[in-house]
Amino acid sequence: MTAPPALQHLNELPEDLRGPLTRFWVRVHEIMGSNARGWVVYGAAAAGTFDPLVHQVQSVLVLNQIDLEQLRELGNEGTRFGRLGIAAPLVMTPQYIDQSRDTFPLELLEIQQRHVTLAGPEYFDRLELAESHVRLQCEREWKVLLITMRQGLLASLAKKRLLSQLEQNLADTIVRTLRGMLWLKGQRQALPAAQVILQVENIMNRKLPGIRAAIDVQPSHQWETFKALYHDVTMLSETVNGW
Repeated sequence: MTAPPALQHLNELPEDLRGPLTRFWVRVHEIMGSNARGWVVYGAAAAGTFDPLVHQVQSVLVLNQIDLEQLRELGNEGTRFGRLGIAAPLVMTPQYIDQSRDTFPLELLEIQQRHVTLAGPEYFDRLELAESHVRLQCEREWKVLLITMRQGLLASLAKKRLLSQLEQNLADTIVRTLRGMLWLKGQRQALPAAQVILQVENIMNRKLPGIRAAIDVQPSHQWETFKALYHDVTMLSETVNGW
C-alpha cells in the first residue's frame, strides 16, 4: 500500500495534536485508500482556542463516495482516537457539500469561518451561501431551541442539575446561530463566542444574560438562569423573524 499524502498546514494546529492527527490520517488511508479525498479540521483546534480538557478535534472527512464497510472499519478505531482527542469526523462527499448549502448553511458557515485543510482540495473557502437560506435556518434554530427547552423542562422534573445540563447541551447551537445572525449583518469573519454575543447585543440594543450564562461551562445554572435564557432565545427568535 502506498503511503498517504503528507498532511498540509499541520503547523497551523496545536503541536500536541499533530502526532495524533497524523496517525489518524495514516489509518484513514490504510482503510480507504484513494477514496479518502480530503480532510478538514474546524472549530476550536483551527481557531487556536483548543483546550484538551474541554474540546475534541472536530473535522470533515471528504470521500469520493460513501462506503459503509469502510466507515464501519474506521469506526472500530473510535475509542483509540477518542482517547487522543479526535472526535468522529463528519463524513461528506463534494456533491453533498454543494447540495447542503440550502439545508445546512449554518453548519457549513461554521466550518467555512474557522478551518484548516489538512489534505485534499479546498472545499469551504469559496463556498457560496445564500442570505435567505442562512436567515431561514437561524429562524428555525431559535424555534427549535424554544421547543427543546420547553420539552426539557417537562422532562427534567425541575431538577437544577438536569436543567443545567440542558443549557450546556444547547450552547454550541446557540453560538452557531448567533454567528449566522452576525453573518447576515455583514460580519463574515469568525469571532470568539464572547465577541459574537457582544456584537449581537449591540445589534439588538439589549443585553443577553441568559445566553452568556448558557455558554459558561463553569458555574451551576439556576432556575433564574434558565428563565433568562428562555427569554433571550424568545427575543432572538422574534428579531430574526423580522429580518
